[in-house]
Amino acid sequence: MATLARKQRFPFPDLPEWFEAFPSRFAMPAMADLYTVRIEAYMENDRYVVRAELPGVGVEDLDVTVEEGMLSIKAERTEREVDKTHSEIRYGSFTRSVALPAGAKEDDVQAEYADGMLTVSVGLGEEKREARHVEIKHTA
Repeated sequence: MATLARKQRFPFPDLPEWFEAFPSRFAMPAMADLYTVRIEAYMENDRYVVRAELPGVGVEDLDVTVEEGMLSIKAERTEREVDKTHSEIRYGSFTRSVALPAGAKEDDVQAEYADGMLTVSVGLGEEKREARHVEIKHTA
């Protein structure tokens, strides 16, 4: 079986591949990616459930609100005062809002926080009726 020989033009054969990967190696993530709260949402029985990943946040630094069809999660991770040689942990305030489904009962909200996961569930009732068309009378 014949093997094709590849002629090297560069004294360092891995250098072209390194430059091809250059943007991905040194690209800065978008600011939204740095300070977003990652969530998953699903229906379970008669409840809408939102789970938020918030490691390293104390329960006293969490705030959950429901208003006008929106569920909002606010959190703050405080930086420890130590001399660091390296840190990839993001500190500061984080906020995430999610539109609640039709029929969500804003007065039936439960929240639990354990092992860095916040679980918020909202009771679901009957969906609101569809919009009703109103006849418009033309006047001259």
